Amino acid sequence: MSQAASGLPLGRGLLYLIVAGAAWGTAGAAASLVYRASDMGPIALSFWRCAGGLVLLLAVRLPRHRRRRVVPAAREPLGRKALRIGVTGLGLAVFQTAYFAAVEATGLAVATVVTLGAGPVLIALGARLTLGERLGRGGSAAVAGALGGLGVLALGGGGATVRPWGVVLAVVSAAGYSTMTLLTRWWGRDARVDGSGTTVWTFAVTTVCLLPLGLAEGLVPHTARPAHVLALLLYIAAVPTALAYALFFAGAAVVRSATVSVIMLLEPVSAAVLAVGLLGERLTMTTLAGTLLMLGSVAGLAVAEARSIRGDIRRVPEEERALV
Repeated sequence: MSQAASGLPLGRGLLYLIVAGAAWGTAGAAASLVYRASDMGPIALSFWRCAGGLVLLLAVRLPRHRRRRVVPAAREPLGRKALRIGVTGLGLAVFQTAYFAAVEATGLAVATVVTLGAGPVLIALGARLTLGERLGRGGSAAVAGALGGLGVLALGGGGATVRPWGVVLAVVSAAGYSTMTLLTRWWGRDARVDGSGTTVWTFAVTTVCLLPLGLAEGLVPHTARPAHVLALLLYIAAVPTALAYALFFAGAAVVRSATVSVIMLLEPVSAAVLAVGLLGERLTMTTLAGTLLMLGSVAGLAVAEARSIRGDIRRVPEEERALV
């Protein structure tokens, strides 16, 4: 379909996801710089990211909402809306916090590659079970290859470069990301779902969930460079959070789940470049082999996705094909 029930064109949804993926790739690098300049922990960092993103999203949304004053034709049931936002918020909390913890444990490059490499595998399996998207032989081979790549990274990294606990945290992060993506796609087909409202409420839920954990860890870091840390936190809240997630939730509602996971490969690419060029991290041959195996597996998912889309287009009647 060229657009979802929300009315967002497919092409614009793809563009939104591309921008979101590129922006997400800078979050881990900024987090690494925060860790170097202060003693802030991953939970506190995730809390400030969500809280700052929530404030920025509200600042943009409220004036627009007042100007429009549009009453939807049909309202989403309150119980269903609460469930949707609550589960998505929990998924976002797990995704972000586990990712930042993985960056702290095993470095930016490995944490990002594992998270975004395992994500497409989990999404492909979840989409097959919940959305009826067939995996196929190519998809099954891609899943096996990605699992093999994870094994290489976890077992053959040489200790100093890849730490197993960091890989576990990255896989947990991938599980949260996959849950969030699948639910966004599932519920995004309903015309009663307000995409921008979903983003705001999701961040509100995530902020509340992280607050007690952040207080236990310590929300205010000790640092000799407070202005530097504050600037980094403001950047994390604005670009890879408020902007990127607003675009992600809008785009993921109209684009197939497997396609979303492929586009999000922009994140590990940009993060790996920043890790090597800005942070001075080194990729060993074993780490590089595991990375290539995982990315090659996701490329296999991309091929399977393209074949599936071509098959869908062939089944569309001729008079409707121009709209696809």
